[in-house]
Amino acid sequence: MTVARRSISERLAQLEAQRKTLQIRLGKQERAIDTRRKVLIGALVLHRLEHDRNLQFAGGIAAWLRRELPKFLTRDGDRDLFDDLLKPQPHGPSLGSADNGSAAS
Repeated sequence: MTVARRSISERLAQLEAQRKTLQIRLGKQERAIDTRRKVLIGALVLHRLEHDRNLQFAGGIAAWLRRELPKFLTRDGDRDLFDDLLKPQPHGPSLGSADNGSAAS
């Protein structure tokens, strides 16, 4: 019994299909890593805004976000997600449920 050998062009076509599949997987992996990094940085910023006892630091972040986010967010739906951060804060620099340092750690 003889095994039929594939032609070089068939083997190249198979390798090209495998390459395309791997490129797609690599792209998905890179997007997942990018998304994870963005989520973690956003979580850090939100955590600092809500829990930082250094009101000057948290207030600086809050002021920076109120200044920069409107320029960065282009869709109304995206702006709606950040309404709580974009509203001017009349009673000091803290945002949302920021800890004002009154509780002991």
